[in-house]
Amino acid sequence: MAASMDTCYISCSCNRVPHCVHWGANGLVAFGTFNYVALYETESSDSAGKICGLLSSHKGKVNCVKWIECPFLEQRGQLALTELVSGSQDGALIVWRGTDSQHQQHAKLTGHTGAVTALEAVYLPDQSGQLSLDSPTLVASASGDSTVKLWRRAEISGDFACQQSITFGSGFALDIALYILPGTRVPLLVLGGDDTKLHFYQEADGQFTRCLSLTGHEDWIRGVEVTADDTGDLLVASCSQDCFIRLWRVQAEPGKDDVVEASEGELRLKGNKFHAAWEGGEAHYSVVLESVLAGHEQWVYGLHWQPSTYRDGRRHQEPRLLSASMDKTMIIWKLDSESGVWLDHVRVGEVGGNTLGLYGCQFSPDGNAILAHGYQGAFHLWARDTSNPDRTSDQWSPMPVVSGHYAGVQDIVWDPQGGEFLMSVGSDQTTRLHAPWRRPGYKTTWHEIARPQVHGYDMQCLAMVDRFRLASGADEKVLRVFEAPRNFIANFGRISSIDVRQDLEDRKKSDIPEGASVPALGLSNKAVFQGGAGMPTSDREISHPSEMYPEIYFNPLELAGPPTEEHLLQNTLWPETQKLYGHSYEIFSIASHPNGSVLASACKASKPEYATIILWDTASWRQLSQLSAHSLTVTLLAFSHDGQRLLAVSRDRTWSLFQETKSKSGCPYTLEACTDKKTSVHTRIIWSCAWSHDDQYFATASRDKKVIFWGQRSTSQDGDTASPTCLGNYRACSVPFDLKDAVTAVDFAPVLNSVDSSYILAVGLEAGTMAVLKWDSEKPNDWQTCFRFPTQQCHTMTVKRLRWRPEVKGHTSHLQLASCSSDGSVRIHSIEGNSL
Repeated sequence: MAASMDTCYISCSCNRVPHCVHWGANGLVAFGTFNYVALYETESSDSAGKICGLLSSHKGKVNCVKWIECPFLEQRGQLALTELVSGSQDGALIVWRGTDSQHQQHAKLTGHTGAVTALEAVYLPDQSGQLSLDSPTLVASASGDSTVKLWRRAEISGDFACQQSITFGSGFALDIALYILPGTRVPLLVLGGDDTKLHFYQEADGQFTRCLSLTGHEDWIRGVEVTADDTGDLLVASCSQDCFIRLWRVQAEPGKDDVVEASEGELRLKGNKFHAAWEGGEAHYSVVLESVLAGHEQWVYGLHWQPSTYRDGRRHQEPRLLSASMDKTMIIWKLDSESGVWLDHVRVGEVGGNTLGLYGCQFSPDGNAILAHGYQGAFHLWARDTSNPDRTSDQWSPMPVVSGHYAGVQDIVWDPQGGEFLMSVGSDQTTRLHAPWRRPGYKTTWHEIARPQVHGYDMQCLAMVDRFRLASGADEKVLRVFEAPRNFIANFGRISSIDVRQDLEDRKKSDIPEGASVPALGLSNKAVFQGGAGMPTSDREISHPSEMYPEIYFNPLELAGPPTEEHLLQNTLWPETQKLYGHSYEIFSIASHPNGSVLASACKASKPEYATIILWDTASWRQLSQLSAHSLTVTLLAFSHDGQRLLAVSRDRTWSLFQETKSKSGCPYTLEACTDKKTSVHTRIIWSCAWSHDDQYFATASRDKKVIFWGQRSTSQDGDTASPTCLGNYRACSVPFDLKDAVTAVDFAPVLNSVDSSYILAVGLEAGTMAVLKWDSEKPNDWQTCFRFPTQQCHTMTVKRLRWRPEVKGHTSHLQLASCSSDGSVRIHSIEGNSL
C-alpha cells in the first residue's frame, strides 16, 4: 500500500538575480529558488500564502522565469492552459505545462553556451489574425554568451526550434520585451543592452532585423517593459543604472512623410521612424520620448506595467507603472489625466536597516497588490485597501509572505516540548524560526515568525536547550547561547494560538529582556529591557564618531500574524546570554541533553587533540569535561532519549558511545563502546546517526551508501566465548542496507509501525532524494522500503538533516518529518502513520 504523504510547508527564498519573478494572470507567482521553479499562491479564501509546488529539472540555478500569458482565454475569464518558461545558469530553457500548481516539463531548449539571464514569451496570431489554442509561440532568450536566441513553435502541440540567433559581439542584452504591434501580426522585439541603447527589432520573412536604436540612458539598461494603451499606441518603459526611467511612445503614422508638423507655439520632438510589413499590409511607426521619470536614488532594476483588464469584451490598460530600485523602494507611477504628466503616485519600501535593495517587482493580476524581491532573497508584498471607496488616496499595507534561507540550510531542530515550532540555521548566516499560523475559519499555514540570530559567520549547527533557549555554532570557535525575549514569547502565543501565560509568568520573576538589538559592527545580540527600546532621545553632545551612525534599535510590536521581512530583521532577534570558548577550530556539531542540563559540542579537526567533545554545564556554563575517542572531525552528536548515553560519529569512519556516570565529581560520561579500523563496518565518512525512540538501537549512515543498525548483545547471542573488542557489549544488529547513493541524514520515527511493530527510519541522500525504511528486530536482515519520496517533493541537492516531529499524545497516526538541504529549502512532510 502506498503511503499517504503531503508536503505541508516549504520554506525557500528567491534567487538573487533580476527577472526571477513573474506574477501570472492565473494568480500564481512563479520564481526561481536555487535549481527549482517555485509556484507561490499569495493568498486564498481560506488560507494565507504558501508555496504550492516546486518544479525541478534544471541542473543550474534558475535565473529567469516567465508565464506565457493567454490573452485570448483571459478575455473570456478563464485560463484553461498555462505554460511557463524558465532559464538557468546551465544555459537551458525549460517550458512547463499544466494547470494550477501541477506542471510538468513540456520541452527543453538548449543552444546557449552561457547562462540564460533574461527571457520573454508570447503567443502569436494565426493567419486569420486571431489568437487560439493552435497559435504559434515565440520565445526569446538572452544569455551570457552575448547572444539572443529566438525559438518558435508552430502550434501548441508541436516542438520548439531555434529560429534565429542575434549576436551582440562583446556586449550583452540585459533584458528582453516582446509585443505584437497592434492591428498586425508582426512581433516587435525590444532589447536593453550594456551599451546604454534600446534596440528595436522587427520580424520580416521569419528573421528579426534591427530597425531602430534609441539613445538617452547613460548607463546599462536593466529592464524593459512594453504594453499598449487604450488608443492603440505602444508604451515602452526602460530603466537603467543611471537611476532614471524613460517612457517611449510607439504610434502608427498614416504615411511615410517625415515632416514634423506643429501648430504655432507648439514644440514637438521629431520621432524615430521604422516600417513594418506583413502579408496583406504594412504600417509606418514613429517612436518619441514620452517622459523621463526621476524618483529613485539608486540603480533601477525592475519595471512592470499594471496588467490590462477586460470590460464588456474590450481591453483596458490602466496607465500605471511599477518600478523597483536598489534604494529599497517601489514606486507606482501614474499618468495624470488632466496635466498629462507621469507622477510618483505611491511609494513603499524600507527605511534604514543594513540590507541592500530590490531586484524586481510585479503587479498582481487585478493591480491591488505589488510584490518585490530583494538582495537577500526576501519578498515584500503590499496590498491596497480595497474596502476604502475613496480611491483618490490609496492606502497600502504590508502583507505576510513566504520566506527562507538564501544559501544552504545546515541544520534543523524541533521545539522539544511537542514540536510547536521548527528552528533552522544556514550558510546565509541566519537562524530562523518557523511556526504555524492558526486562525479561526482559515487553514493552518506555516511561516517564519522570528530570526533569532543574524550573524557574521556562516551557521553550521544548533540545539535547543529548552523551548526558549538555543545554542548555535558557526564557522568560528565560539558557541553562542540565546534566550527568547518576552516580546517574542507573547507574539508566538498569539500567532500559533498557544497558551504561553505560564511561560510569561515564570519570566516575570526574572528580569528577562523585552527584545534585542545588534550594535554597529557587532556580532552579539544585546538585550533590550522594558522601557529601553527605541531611539535615544538624549540631546547630549556626541562624544564619539561612532555615535553619528545609528544602530538597529528594537521596536516591540504586538503581532497577530507573521511579521514582515523588515520586522524579522530588526525586531525578532533573541538576546545572546553566553559565549562558550574552548574549541580550537570552527564549531561543527552540537547536541543538548533531553533535560537541557548538558550541552555537547565538537569542532573541525585534523588531529586527535582537536577532535575532542566538550561537555558544558548549562546551569553555570562551565566545562564539565572533554571526551576523546576520535582522530578527525566529529560530524554529529546525539544524546539518547533518556540522556544516559551520548553517541558520536566521525570523519575517521568510526563511532563512539559514552555512558552517563553517577559520579558527582569527575567526568559525567565515560567511553562505553566504539569502533576501530577492524570493527568499523563503514568504509567512508559517517555523516549521520540517530537513536530509536526506545533507545534500544541506533543507526549510522555513511558516504559508503550504507545504513547500519547497532544494539546491545543479549546473553543468548554469540555465546559467552566471544573475544572482547572495543565494541564492548554492542554489535551490528542488521546487515548493511545499501541505498545506491551516499547517505547524509537519518532519523528514527517517534513511534513503531502500527501494523508490524517495526522501526521506521527516514534517510536522506547526497543527491537530494529521501526514503522511509522499515526494520524489524525479529527479522534483522529483512529491510523494507516503505516508500520513496516523489521527485517533485525531493530536494535537488544534499539532504543535510532529517528530524521527525516529537510525538504528540493523541496524534500517533499522523507523523511529520522535517528536512533541510543544501538547496536552501526547509520542508515539513505530513505522513499518515497507518499507511506505512
